[in-house]
Amino acid sequence: MLREHLGGKRLRLNDDQRRRLAAKAKGLGRTILVEVATIVTPETLLSWHRKLIAQKYDGSGKRGPGRPRTAGELEVLVVRLAGENRDWGYRRIQGALSNLGHEIARSTIAEILSRQGIEPAPERSRKTTRKEFLSRHGELIVATDLFTVEVWTRRGLQRFVVLFFIELSTRKVEIAGIAPEANRLWMSQIARNLTDAEAGILTGKRYLIHDRDPLFTAEFLRTLEAAGVKSIKLPPRSPNLNPHAERFVRSIKESCLDRMIFFGEASLPTAVQNFVEHYHSERNHQGLANQLISPEPGHLGNASEVQRRGCLGDMLNDYYRAAA
Repeated sequence: MLREHLGGKRLRLNDDQRRRLAAKAKGLGRTILVEVATIVTPETLLSWHRKLIAQKYDGSGKRGPGRPRTAGELEVLVVRLAGENRDWGYRRIQGALSNLGHEIARSTIAEILSRQGIEPAPERSRKTTRKEFLSRHGELIVATDLFTVEVWTRRGLQRFVVLFFIELSTRKVEIAGIAPEANRLWMSQIARNLTDAEAGILTGKRYLIHDRDPLFTAEFLRTLEAAGVKSIKLPPRSPNLNPHAERFVRSIKESCLDRMIFFGEASLPTAVQNFVEHYHSERNHQGLANQLISPEPGHLGNASEVQRRGCLGDMLNDYYRAAA
């Protein structure tokens, strides 16, 4: 009668009806179910019964999310400690974090460093990056480079060579020479000036970074070596390995030289000297936490009015408060 009423359509049961049938089917057993169950198969009735049992003892609603993920700030701190201390192993990092009030497992530290692509301590301690080397020996390193400027002279447009040296730790720059023709004798005299016991910028230094320009002759390098300065020659076509010197060249050209036309041989040294003075005492440097290299005394006076001091036709400006 039920099949006739449905017209041969599939019987649709809701969850409550399934539960009632499953409870009755469990009492009958599989043998009788085979004989009397015609709406659904015995296996379906028994599977409904198993689901009833599973739902009764389901505790997923009371479960927590599992072990919490390591805080992002703590991961950053783990990576920082490993980066700043290349010889620290997992246990050493774990101890340092414990001193800071962070309890973290050794395996968690290993997993964080592995995910960040940081090698274990034995491999890390054998490698020294160029940045680390420069930061550790910055006070003993000087970099040098040359650049050219076109000047109008009596003989027409003439190219002048400017040779400068820069201390990596202080960013202090010294113009070693400006000449229309740079040759071996000119470089030899500059080497003697650089290593002068009283005023030479290389006095007390150990390393000089320079490129492969032929002006850095063997005689020039021997003079420096006699004064205890070792030559560090850069690989070919690698200006990124001398970034401090390259940045100074960009600064002086963009802020000064490229914005001027020079007439006469004396005009170039005047402009260069004015920029270097501005570079040392009036220009802030990001590499020095945005501070001045050599701030002038009285730069911050107690007057309320802000004064402007310019040079080279107000192309280079400085702002200060005068003393009241």
